[in-house]
Amino acid sequence: MVSLWADVARIAAALNLVLLAVLLVVWGRNAIRLRSSHALGLSTFAALLFAENAVALYYYLLDPTLSAWFSSAVPPVAWRAMLTLHLLETVALAALVRVTLD
Repeated sequence: MVSLWADVARIAAALNLVLLAVLLVVWGRNAIRLRSSHALGLSTFAALLFAENAVALYYYLLDPTLSAWFSSAVPPVAWRAMLTLHLLETVALAALVRVTLD
């Protein structure tokens, strides 16, 4: 069961990277074109959140020590908590992408 929680959390983090890349392209283009501090702030927010998800995915998949620990020794309750946070973030980012592209 731990593997299922881990896999879903990894997928959610990867999906967050895709959604944040979309937001970065749109908001970054607006920041450059409009020279708006609002667009620059949104771009900065997206870049930092992208970095957070990239680091999480790196630790989940590639780090030699932590990826093994995440795959075998993290208690299910911790995985459920991490999964919940990643999924809430995915829903929030999907909403932002929807209104941004609208």
